[in-house]
Amino acid sequence: MLAVYADRPSPDAPLDALVVGERPEPEVPAGHVAVTVSAASLNMHDLWTLRGVGIKPEQFPMTLGMDASGTLEDGTEVVVYPVISSPGWSGDETLDPRRTLLTEHHQGTFAERVVVPERNVLPKPAGLSHSEAATLGTAWLTAYRMLFTKSGLRPGQTMLVQGASGGVSTALTALGRAAGLRVWVTGSTEEKRSLATDLGAHQVFESGARLPERVDGVFDSVGKATWSHSIKSLKPGGIVVTCGATSGEPDSAELTRIFFQQMRVVGSTMGTRAELEDLLRLCETAGVRPRVGTEVPLEQARDGFETMLAGQTAGKIVLTR
Repeated sequence: MLAVYADRPSPDAPLDALVVGERPEPEVPAGHVAVTVSAASLNMHDLWTLRGVGIKPEQFPMTLGMDASGTLEDGTEVVVYPVISSPGWSGDETLDPRRTLLTEHHQGTFAERVVVPERNVLPKPAGLSHSEAATLGTAWLTAYRMLFTKSGLRPGQTMLVQGASGGVSTALTALGRAAGLRVWVTGSTEEKRSLATDLGAHQVFESGARLPERVDGVFDSVGKATWSHSIKSLKPGGIVVTCGATSGEPDSAELTRIFFQQMRVVGSTMGTRAELEDLLRLCETAGVRPRVGTEVPLEQARDGFETMLAGQTAGKIVLTR
């Protein structure tokens, strides 16, 4: 079958390890299902896999891709949940110390077919296209957990999203607006700030700009480039929810400001199957539709990776069949 995979770790030039070619048809063990993939979205995690982060050299070649929407053998349309729990685990999958993600120990979704445990598929909402549904399992699920499970923010309060165009950021903007929060967003270019406005942001600002007032919560996936601004933009007693550090670790944790103003810093990683189920229902009942920035045929996956590596995202990048 046709697949997009990493044939080796390539830390300094990740796209050198990217291959579009034939891979063996996957076997379907007991308790698993095969999903014929209609659409699958790119995540930064796919670049980390190409670099060899979080995966051992002997695990290559590894089919990339964490997210997908497609159909089961009986024609049921489904969305893939990308967190694989260890046998016998119950409760919050993100806290399972032996959990893995697709592309770590299990082949990923950038292929004609992917095999996952039965519990890792959920019904696709009829109102979403396969491309839209394929964005939900990682970026949108991460945003959903950050906002609704971790932050404690209430409708009417003000949230700041650091970064305007990435998958998690665009999801936070849309979800925050749908939930009745006042949504402020920073963006490095006028194009990215315009995208945030289109998605429902009430106000947009240049990266690092002084805000009109301090906010109740900040959502930061950037790290070093935005951390100081995130802390300084927060009200006393406010919360920063972080899910990543794409620009690296901050030079300073700003601890003095944090403890003196009794701020909270909360980490968040992915989300649970139950939260994905709730997110799918929210999209259905509230009419929330994920923003797909670019659709690329699976055969031209390199184009999508080059766009992501260059930081030219405007919503999620989706590979289609």
